[in-house]
Amino acid sequence: MIIGGLDIGTTGCKLSAYDTKGNFIYSSYKGYEASYKTGEHEIDAEKIFDSVCSVIKDTVHVCELSAIGITSFGETFAALDENDRVLLPSMLYTDPRGKEECEALRAILGEKRLTEISGVRPHHMYSLPKIMWIKNNRPEIYKRVRRVMLMEDYIVYMLTKNACIDYSAAARTMAFDIRKKCWSREILSAAEIDESLLSAPVAAFNKAGNMIPELARKLGAKNNIMIVNGTHDQAAAAVGTGVFSPGMAVDGTGTVECITPVFDSIPDSETLYSKGYCVVPYVFDNTYICYAFSFTGGAAIKWFRDKISSEKSYAALDSSVSSEPTGLLIMPHFSGAATPYMDSSSKAAVIGLTLEHNGSDLYKALMEGVTYEMMLNIEQLESFGIAPEKLYAVGGGASSPVWLQIKADILDRPVTSLDAKEAGACGTCMLTGVALGIYRDLYEAKEYFVKENKTFYPDRRRAGIYKRYYSAYKNIYGAVRPITEDINHVSNFKNDIKAR
Repeated sequence: MIIGGLDIGTTGCKLSAYDTKGNFIYSSYKGYEASYKTGEHEIDAEKIFDSVCSVIKDTVHVCELSAIGITSFGETFAALDENDRVLLPSMLYTDPRGKEECEALRAILGEKRLTEISGVRPHHMYSLPKIMWIKNNRPEIYKRVRRVMLMEDYIVYMLTKNACIDYSAAARTMAFDIRKKCWSREILSAAEIDESLLSAPVAAFNKAGNMIPELARKLGAKNNIMIVNGTHDQAAAAVGTGVFSPGMAVDGTGTVECITPVFDSIPDSETLYSKGYCVVPYVFDNTYICYAFSFTGGAAIKWFRDKISSEKSYAALDSSVSSEPTGLLIMPHFSGAATPYMDSSSKAAVIGLTLEHNGSDLYKALMEGVTYEMMLNIEQLESFGIAPEKLYAVGGGASSPVWLQIKADILDRPVTSLDAKEAGACGTCMLTGVALGIYRDLYEAKEYFVKENKTFYPDRRRAGIYKRYYSAYKNIYGAVRPITEDINHVSNFKNDIKAR
């Protein structure tokens, strides 16, 4: 039996096929583009579905899939009419629309109550304020809306005609009750959004149904393919690394750097939410995860390779660095600051650069800077009683032994690299296998799918040096923020002049 894990991202979707022993069989990828215009950050949901059909068609010609589990990015939704046609482009989480609607909702219920129910601090990045925006600003379109679906349940629905969404994805809307595991009538009533528009919340492992026969024939499937609800992509990565219990966390280094720890109770702390952290239901009863992240993780390294040292490969750059700390401090806010600052207007800063430094130092300092930023997050999480003792590394950054050692030294805890390059797809296959009864539970599935490579341990001497540099790093944001504000004011002035 062969299982597929479909991972839907903002730039493309990938379907990875594994056998029941956890052996990789085949992978198919199809890219698509988002549109970024002033005031409108959008993606075409129909193109995403077409891409999904493309990778399924490609894969079933190579191997006979018995089931496909689905994981996806969050927040972004498709609005469908009575004929299941998409009515307008889907707003990405970075789209600025929905700010006024979010403030109106905050005024009605209060930030504390909204956060207590939904597990997220009110913000226009989430789905609900953007649904409200459509109702307020596109009323003629909103009247025709019959379904509002995030990408996970949209794809599940288009493949099966069954509308269901897993708890972790539903939690990215700001309309889900993370304790009761259902849509919050209190929040939806305040937002004046009809609950009937939304899919039925279900646990991960849910068998949504077989692929529609007509679609299966069109794509060339030779057997009935069961479609299974997976989870939000970050939760799927945690499953795919075997991060199941408190004290464990996955460190995913892609474009964004994200640490996802597991904990067994909802922290009673308003400060946690004020720092941008969320609480998301996990795949086990009474367990939760949160996301501590930097907008610029692997993106900083890619920027250096592409813009400054394009003639060298990542492997060559890795081999050029010294084993010693660089002494450079780079605050990697190239795309603003995520947790714990949540400051979209922050900028990157370099401290300590001298004529003695070279390109290799800058390259390593970027790795150090991203890791310092994650140490800020770990300290915050520890103050809320969420303390990961060990990290499991996945993503492109996990292929760099140099960076993994830097992480172990700065974060002062073991970091283990894993064999699976696509942890999200791997985790979704594990969930799907449990749903089909192939495995008793995720612990049995872990025995087949999760394969550890090397564990990197802190070097006590280097860790001591890094600790002193980190003490200085923590002061950078507060010190340069006033300067950043001045820079932003000048930039805005220049843009105003150009607009005239």
